[in-house]
Amino acid sequence: MFASSQNGADSGWEAKAVEFFKDHLKEKEARTLVPSLNDVPLHYLKPNSLVKFRCLIQDMFDPEFYMGVYETVDPRLKAKVLRCGKYRDVTECGVDFNSRNTVTAERQTFYCVPVPGENTWVKDISSQARVVPSTSYAPSRQKRSYEEDDDMDDMDTQPQKQRETHGGSQTHSEQHHGNGDCKRQETEAPSNQTASASHLDLNFPLPGEKGPSCLVKVYQDWDGFKLNDVLEVFGILSVNHTTSCLLFVCTAEEQRVHCPPASLVPRLHMLYAKPLPHNNPLLPPTGLEDNSAFLSSTLSEMASVRAELLAYFTHVLLGDALAAEYLILHLISTVYARRDVLPLGKFTLNLSGCPTAASYTERLYQIIQQLVPSSFYLPMSLQNMNQMRLVPKKDYVANRLVSGALQLARNTSLFLDETQLEQGQLDTTGVRNVTALGNLISWQKVDYDFNYHQMEFPCNINVVIASEGRSLLPSDCQIRLQSQVAPAHMDEYLSAVHMHPQASSQLNKFRMYLSVARQLDYSISDEVTKSVEDDFVDMRKDDPQSVSAEDFHRLLVVARLLSLSLGQTSLSTDTWSRAKHLDMLRTSRMEQHKCVNGNEP
Repeated sequence: MFASSQNGADSGWEAKAVEFFKDHLKEKEARTLVPSLNDVPLHYLKPNSLVKFRCLIQDMFDPEFYMGVYETVDPRLKAKVLRCGKYRDVTECGVDFNSRNTVTAERQTFYCVPVPGENTWVKDISSQARVVPSTSYAPSRQKRSYEEDDDMDDMDTQPQKQRETHGGSQTHSEQHHGNGDCKRQETEAPSNQTASASHLDLNFPLPGEKGPSCLVKVYQDWDGFKLNDVLEVFGILSVNHTTSCLLFVCTAEEQRVHCPPASLVPRLHMLYAKPLPHNNPLLPPTGLEDNSAFLSSTLSEMASVRAELLAYFTHVLLGDALAAEYLILHLISTVYARRDVLPLGKFTLNLSGCPTAASYTERLYQIIQQLVPSSFYLPMSLQNMNQMRLVPKKDYVANRLVSGALQLARNTSLFLDETQLEQGQLDTTGVRNVTALGNLISWQKVDYDFNYHQMEFPCNINVVIASEGRSLLPSDCQIRLQSQVAPAHMDEYLSAVHMHPQASSQLNKFRMYLSVARQLDYSISDEVTKSVEDDFVDMRKDDPQSVSAEDFHRLLVVARLLSLSLGQTSLSTDTWSRAKHLDMLRTSRMEQHKCVNGNEP
């Protein structure tokens, strides 16, 4: 296409090439045929082939210049030939740098990492849908270890001790795959490459994360992408060892960060990128409005699936059906709009009264982890609060954004375990971390640290706080766990209740239910709006102090989530009454507990 474009006027070959891939990749079968960097090790993928990558934009580098069109001399024909420099890192030999036909172009580079906290079941289901790469390809390129690259020595721009601190907390992010030796041999990188990567700071937001990071080269419309966007990128894979960095003026530290070895951080030249509304592989990759048949069949089953999930959560929460109701509402909540600085739709849940025996909160997180696509468990121990880096920070020496644990994809479930908090003093870092968590909960934003100033980045994170008493962090709703059973052996009880991966069909129903309910549209008719407003006026008549504007807002959120959990896309008067009843039960429980323990709400 490039060669034919040279014969006439501008034929728009670039647009035609992108449109060709975009049209063909709309077909599900075509997308399945494209190997994924998430599932297939780099050494199994052919260089300069079409691949895809499900990722989060962790950082955006400065634009770089490259030779879009250049001229070479064919040694056999002694003739000059125009070449295309697009979608590649390195030009061919014999470039005529003095040619007037040389065209300099600009492209943007994104540093992309796998979706932080993406759970094992998502990866397993995604990998099952892929085509196994041809074993006839024998990689001819010699894999080098990081230590062998003299130019790239000491890639880690942070002190090793700091990186260990960031990853030192005991979390459940590290997942283990027990699918047999054959699968491990296929999906794991060679030991020398793994060892090399261990010395390379891949800048993952969460400790214990595994997977490839990638430098994505963007050639057009890069202003349409934002930091922390989740994308599925289709592009040309480049793992050329002679990849050079086109930053003409940069420090050695910046050179190391922006030009890591391509054998460890491959380059992906974007042809087409699709923003992902979710990363649940059980749902269609596009929005629900484009899949009416799937949506109608799912909606017809939502009430029955909800009843099954409610029964499951009731057992998990020691027989507390009311807490199970609120847990379902929390898991389907999402920020659907913002009014000035106020995020609408968030529903942070404080589950207080949690037992501390038998690691109950950790087992509860494991159960939630089985149901949501992405999650992170953060024990709020004094050590973690004082030592972990939660907020991303700009490193001006290396010219990159150093990741933090709160740099998460939208709709990630963040489980804060406050039962791990012990007596002691928070230092400056600890106070800053707790403040960051409070801002995240209240305003759904994280203030990234740019040294001389802070920059707000909006987010959409589902936060649940497990605590013994009332949390020291703010929340939208507090429900005290009231156990109806008192098992003699908590660990055995939870093991019996915990739904194991073998029950995949039931788990998949729950996974689809939670993701679909979160994406449903919602509306309130004028008639119901008038009824709700009159109801609020009546409640204020009896006792003006009994229902505040904040209480009314929470009621509206509960009513919205309750409707969606039942598969209803509009509020009915029956659902409004049910929402009020739920809130009345919760409030009376909290008042009852307050009477018994006057010093603790």
